[in-house]
Amino acid sequence: MAEYIAMEDVATSVRTWQLSLIPGLLQTADYTRALAVSDEFWQDPDDIERIVAVRVKRQHRLRSDVPLQVHAVIWEGALRQEVGGTHVMRAQLAHLLELAELPNVHVQVLPYRAGGHPCIGGTFNVVSFAEAEAMDVVHVDVIGSTVWVESREQSALYRRYFDRTARMSLAPRDSIDLIDSIHKGLQA
Repeated sequence: MAEYIAMEDVATSVRTWQLSLIPGLLQTADYTRALAVSDEFWQDPDDIERIVAVRVKRQHRLRSDVPLQVHAVIWEGALRQEVGGTHVMRAQLAHLLELAELPNVHVQVLPYRAGGHPCIGGTFNVVSFAEAEAMDVVHVDVIGSTVWVESREQSALYRRYFDRTARMSLAPRDSIDLIDSIHKGLQA
């Protein structure tokens, strides 16, 4: 993740598509911790806390003087998967609702009823930069490895997939209403 974080740090915008998780930039510390604990790779509590600290630090870009623009499209299943249990998930959804109020954070939910869609094959992030000649870089996380897409044609293809999936998703206001409904439906 070090290479991705370095790119994200100088990026102007990130478009993120997530099937089963809340995007990393929008995760609470407890949600991140619950994910790390569930992964057998992360056994050492100190390593887990370092991961959590890095994730929380990355979020400072969302509220900086020159904030990172984030457009997150999240499949409904990620909002309903109780990572860390009900308490952690309630706090995560409340955090997501709070971040969605920021002018630079655009959240959409792809509902179950959308059916098949262009991004059904997996998750990815499209990272964009300020320089006009800079090419978008696509980061694809797969189990056990990371794939980098660094060609203009391929990154354009991922942008089109993202845009088509975003158009199939709920409008931002309707997305917020759905997130709020799921949040309220979780028992405290």
